[in-house]
Amino acid sequence: MPYPRTFSHIGISVTDLDKTLGWYVIMAPTEIVSDDSAIGVMCDDVLGEGWERFRIAHLSTGDKIGVELFEFRNAERRENNFEYWKTGVFHFCVQDPDVEGLAAKIVAAGGKQRMPVRAYYPGEKPYRMVYCEDPFGNLIEIYSHSYDLTYSAGAYQGDTPG
Repeated sequence: MPYPRTFSHIGISVTDLDKTLGWYVIMAPTEIVSDDSAIGVMCDDVLGEGWERFRIAHLSTGDKIGVELFEFRNAERRENNFEYWKTGVFHFCVQDPDVEGLAAKIVAAGGKQRMPVRAYYPGEKPYRMVYCEDPFGNLIEIYSHSYDLTYSAGAYQGDTPG
């Protein structure tokens, strides 16, 4: 019988990996070069020939999910990183009880808030959310409460069991 897998980490390309979202630093920014080392060979397998070098940092969220930040040479911020009709990573979500405060920090760091903070159950439950873009154009959703609490009450059906 299949079992639910755990989530290990997400890898995100950025133009400046020294900017973080306040996560734990597991491995400080490190330069990786194309050579015959184990990591060099692994990167050849994934990236192909000619990548030469990049920087990487390993971070961890408060609930032990890994975040790898990659800074490739000649990295460019896309003009529009939100093409929802195309496949691939749509967004990632973080949880913070101060949704408004984290959104403000993202904006202050050069990102943007894509919408006002919204309530899933206005007047009933304090579950809030907002979509932002980090300074690199990646979409970040912020939840005030856990994923399972937010959706177990049937957020889209108006189903609010007691």
